Amino acid sequence: MKNSEEKEYAHSCIDEKYIIASFYKFVPISNLKKLQTILYDFCWGLGISGTVLLADEGINGTIAGSKSSIKDLYQWLCGQLNLNGLQIRYSEDTSVPFHRLRVRIKKEIVTMGKQAIDPTSKVGAYVHPLDWNSLLEEENTVVIDTRNHYEVEIGTFEKALNPKTNSFRQFPAWVVGTLEKMPAINKESKIAMFCTGGIRCEKATSYLKDRGYKNIFHLEGGILKYFEEVSDEDNLWNGECFVFDNRVALKKDLRPGKYSMCHACRMPLAQTDLDSKKYSPGLHCPKCYGTHSEKQVKRFKDRQRQIELSNLRGVKHLGGRVKQDG
Repeated sequence: MKNSEEKEYAHSCIDEKYIIASFYKFVPISNLKKLQTILYDFCWGLGISGTVLLADEGINGTIAGSKSSIKDLYQWLCGQLNLNGLQIRYSEDTSVPFHRLRVRIKKEIVTMGKQAIDPTSKVGAYVHPLDWNSLLEEENTVVIDTRNHYEVEIGTFEKALNPKTNSFRQFPAWVVGTLEKMPAINKESKIAMFCTGGIRCEKATSYLKDRGYKNIFHLEGGILKYFEEVSDEDNLWNGECFVFDNRVALKKDLRPGKYSMCHACRMPLAQTDLDSKKYSPGLHCPKCYGTHSEKQVKRFKDRQRQIELSNLRGVKHLGGRVKQDG
């Protein structure tokens, strides 16, 4: 990228208030390469950063930009064949949540590793956030948190089962190896699932339906939509909600919470982690201490040095334009 273009993009990333938009839709998409190119150029022109994933099964993105740029992109997406009616959630931040723009073609827009599962043909019943509490409070409802263990650790609903997965790809194995061996659960059980924005729990319902479960439900729009719709006094969430950007976690009012992030392993860090002797900014934390190769450590040190130099100069450490990849 030329210096003038880089400065122009960096300037567009420094906005008084950023709108973060998360969206997805399970829908058959053809001409992925063409859509990738058009979408990338459109987002780049609007100064939008973040990541959009495209696959045969649909679209999934978390992006950030000015209010007007996000509005323009949403209107453009809704004008494309099959992309109207996107599930979308909004939040705000005063700092840059993403440093790059990526538009990628993947096998799945959320990786379960079960490409035969088709959420476009069968999924569980959507539960509106305002109706979610009633479902949770029913005595016979089995509640499953479909997120990863490090997400669950900083917040979840009280009675939710924790599969203790490291990635969503491990969820099917947990179903077969643990859920289906629980004596109190059968194919007629009422099962309610949730995740951050709705995409993982929606695909998880499709998987359970495929395995013969009859009464499957999921939180429409996920935890973030629940935070939007449900008042503080009625909100049953405990803790904060992990998000995959520099905000790390959000409180019930959708404002950034108290957690930091380890820039080596991307894990959320509480104050006790920051106070640990095994924590070094940008290099390691108690959760990843001693696990990185010499090559990784060198890269982390170089990156941290650049960040510190940028801070001394009073400028943000931003990544440049990233080539789209297939």
